[in-house]
Amino acid sequence: MVEVIIGVVAGFLGGGTLSYFMWDKALKARKRKIVREAEAEGEVIKKDKMLQAKEKFLQLKSEHEKQVNERNQKVVALENRMKQQESAFQQKRNEFQREVKNFETEKRDVEVLRENLTAQMAMVEQKAEELEKLHRQQLEMLEQVSGMSAEEAKAQMVESLKEEAKTEAMSYINEIMEEAKQTASKEAKKVVVKTIQRVATETAIENAVTTFHIESDEIKGRIIGREGRNIRALEAATGVEIIVDDTPEAIVLSAFDPVRREIARLALHQLVTDGRIHPARIEEVVQKVQKQVEEEVIETGKRTAIDLGIHGLHPELIRLIGKMKYRSSYGQNLLQHSREVANLCAIMASELGLNPKKAKRAGLLHDIGKVPDDEPELPHAVLGMKLAEKYKEKPEICNAIGSHHDEVEMQTLLAPIVQVCDAISGARPGARREVVESYIKRLKDLEDLALSYPGVMKTYAIQAGRELRVIVGSDKMNDQESEQLSYDIAKRIQDEMTYPGQIKITVIRETRAVNYAK
Repeated sequence: MVEVIIGVVAGFLGGGTLSYFMWDKALKARKRKIVREAEAEGEVIKKDKMLQAKEKFLQLKSEHEKQVNERNQKVVALENRMKQQESAFQQKRNEFQREVKNFETEKRDVEVLRENLTAQMAMVEQKAEELEKLHRQQLEMLEQVSGMSAEEAKAQMVESLKEEAKTEAMSYINEIMEEAKQTASKEAKKVVVKTIQRVATETAIENAVTTFHIESDEIKGRIIGREGRNIRALEAATGVEIIVDDTPEAIVLSAFDPVRREIARLALHQLVTDGRIHPARIEEVVQKVQKQVEEEVIETGKRTAIDLGIHGLHPELIRLIGKMKYRSSYGQNLLQHSREVANLCAIMASELGLNPKKAKRAGLLHDIGKVPDDEPELPHAVLGMKLAEKYKEKPEICNAIGSHHDEVEMQTLLAPIVQVCDAISGARPGARREVVESYIKRLKDLEDLALSYPGVMKTYAIQAGRELRVIVGSDKMNDQESEQLSYDIAKRIQDEMTYPGQIKITVIRETRAVNYAK
């Protein structure tokens, strides 16, 4: 048994030793293999690094050669430029030397000319003295022969020349004016007719009273109230005179301010519809209606600007445009008139090749000075110009507003367009109402103005004041003076009177030969 164990142990030890030697041999072989592979890989890496170093060296060498070549080229370019500058400098130096020589030559020539001129001037002065002496002798001889002094003869000659020049000037002026009328009048009429034909608006006549219709006369008593307290409260709150008379189913609201009349009408309508009519309720409704009207004014201004395609207006200008709805001029609604003028201006500006948007803007704002309630002591055109300037409108727009009644000088072509279109809108038939007394006074003023000139015998204002015929004595003035009289009267009417449209002045001079057969 022991022997078996010894044999197993011996076998185990022998196998272990053999295994150790075999494993050690294999490990050494693996180490040698790894060393060979590492050496081979090292050689490869060494070769790669050498190749990279060689490529880097070649690249650096190429860049260095390139920089050297560029530096050499710059040096060559600088040398060439220096040579060119030296050549140009030498050329300018030569030219300067030639100019100096020429200047010296010219200077010598000038000295010679100066000496010659001095001698000639002395001779001229001597000749002038001789001529003056001969002229005085001739004048003395002429005065002795004619019996007139030189001053008298000169005055007579100047007077005759003045008359002749005046006659020729009047003839020339007449020719120019006739030619201008033939050429300009045709084109102007064409533009105006096209403008008027392309705008069609309704005739709007405004009054100073508003009629409020009611369903029955019983409501009149409720509106008046006990001892008239309701009607007094309504008049105090609105500032409108309320007339309750025997007119069936109607109450008259009277006030010159259309805004107040509108507030009174709307307030009265709400009170009658609601049925509660007493002073406290009246004040409440009037305040509410005032806010509604103010909102409507702003909405009307915005809607007008949008309809006309006008943008960028100041909010205060929009409010003033809305208030135009409640203003009138000679019975013509101011907003309707301004819209019409804006459209007319845009069309006329387009026909003339100008900016229609600016013209439309100026036309809408031209009567803005009629709207403010404070009514300062300024013409409405000047006030409108100041308002436009205040709210940052452009200078040409402001000038067109201020000059449409000639209160300020026109500075752009936009100004006469606004003036003409304002006259077209206001002067068309049915646009405005004119009081009979003022109409008759205007005709009489026209006739009196023409009668104030010497030589005028009779005057007649015809065609509703659109034409003035002046009859002069044929023995008191000639044809040229008649032409001058027509021009003077037209100029004076334009400067001193206010009128719609234009006035034609016709001067009639005729000679009648009368005889009787007996």
